Amino acid sequence: MSTIVTIHRAHGFRFAILTDDNEPAHVHIYGSGEAKIEIRAADGKPQLIWSIGLKANDRRRAMEIVLERQTEFLAQWNAIHGEQK
Repeated sequence: MSTIVTIHRAHGFRFAILTDDNEPAHVHIYGSGEAKIEIRAADGKPQLIWSIGLKANDRRRAMEIVLERQTEFLAQWNAIHGEQK
C-alpha cells in the first residue's frame, strides 16, 4: 500500500512522493489540480510528465519550485526509494 509523503508546501501546492512509486525520480503536485514532475530529466532540469486541472501559470510556478528545490527533492526521493540509477 502506498503512503503519500509530503515533502514541501508552497503557494497553495503540496509536493509529495509516493512510497511505492517507480523511477524516474519525480514528485506529485496537488493544488487546484494535479501534476507529476520528473525531478531531474536527462538535460538536468525538471520535466513535466503530466498535468490535470492545473492552469498554465500554476504549472510554471510548480516547475520553478521543483527547480529551486531540486537537490532537496532528489535527496528526499533517494531517502524513500534509494539512489536513482
